[in-house]
Amino acid sequence: MTLADADDRALAARAQAGEQAAYAMLMARHRDAVWRLARGHVGDADEALDITQDAFVAAFAAIGRYDGSRPFRAWMARITLNKCRDWARRRAVRRFFTLAKPIDDAVHVADLTASPEDALASAEGVTRINAAIAALPFNLKEVLLLRTIEAMSQADTAILLGISEKAVETRLYRARAKLTEMLRGGDDDRV
Repeated sequence: MTLADADDRALAARAQAGEQAAYAMLMARHRDAVWRLARGHVGDADEALDITQDAFVAAFAAIGRYDGSRPFRAWMARITLNKCRDWARRRAVRRFFTLAKPIDDAVHVADLTASPEDALASAEGVTRINAAIAALPFNLKEVLLLRTIEAMSQADTAILLGISEKAVETRLYRARAKLTEMLRGGDDDRV
């Protein structure tokens, strides 16, 4: 069986045995999802890339502690969420000491078929949405990202976050309501 044919658990077992190529295959399979999760938390593509790299470095260092009875994707999501928390703490400390302005969004989306005006409006909309998601409280943001962006089930999200399925449902409802309020202008000072 080739590495490409192996499932995540088999690759993780081979990586635990020291096979670098197996770990590289795991990273290739999961890096986009890790980056999306990080970008959703921080609202900045470059910062998300740094967090993604940190998450995979941490995963590689801890691969011996991976429990093969659990999905590798959930394990990587947990590491990524922890790295996002670390990033948020560092950012808060930097802001406190330097009175830094919020990080500018670096996400620019262009539709080559759209007019320049439409493209600008679209990019501004994406930037505003990313900023609104990044401004959500952490417990609401992580549920929103895992359920909507990463399309994890309610049960998997509950297990990953260590909360009940009802709490996932409630937090998702609150996150959507808060996001709608922020995007309608009810919380413009934060977006």
